[in-house]
Amino acid sequence: MSYEEVFNSWYEDHLKRRNGENKRRLAEGVSHEGKLFLDKVWWPAFLQFDHLYPEFELIDFREGRRYLDFAYVDDVLRLAIEVDGYNTHAAGVSRWQFSDNLARQNHLVIDGWDVLRFSYDDVKDKPRICIQTLQQYFGSRLGRPRTDEVSADEILEAEILKYAMRLGRPLRPIDVRAHLQIGEKRTRTLLHSMLANNKLLKHGSGEKRVRCYIVNNDKLK
Repeated sequence: MSYEEVFNSWYEDHLKRRNGENKRRLAEGVSHEGKLFLDKVWWPAFLQFDHLYPEFELIDFREGRRYLDFAYVDDVLRLAIEVDGYNTHAAGVSRWQFSDNLARQNHLVIDGWDVLRFSYDDVKDKPRICIQTLQQYFGSRLGRPRTDEVSADEILEAEILKYAMRLGRPLRPIDVRAHLQIGEKRTRTLLHSMLANNKLLKHGSGEKRVRCYIVNNDKLK
């Protein structure tokens, strides 16, 4: 599927599940800055929008409603993502708004969120730097050093390992496709690579075609 097809499906799915003010805000559409981030940064890095929520609603420390540009939420991670335009987030704010923005970010961290902020200019003009920042973030949370550059395939392979370890049975290609929302060819490439690198082991007695996999625990030590 193309970027536009995946984006439209993802956006409509979130719109259906929202209500009240949250739905009204999302119905106005993803902001220009947000769409640029998705198109030039997130999509090239991961080729899917799983666990990514636009206009994510939070109840803040003052019991008011706040909205994140995007939130990545899965079983172990909570990442707040903001795309800041200079006029909106720097020169155009009052001293009170400046302090409030800092307090807001501090309380996100206190509540267990990670926070990544990207400038509009970097998203537009230096998307590769933004992609590397995201890759380094996910890599660091998956046990790799922060200084290592992590490819999109490595991030997906790490997610496959996490999923396989909590699945409770041998992993099938159809499980990976459903979990990551990726195509058959991409799934086959990832699994073959993980098998070749001994991250996964063949399960079962078939010789010609591998139908199930298990995690190679020795490789994780």
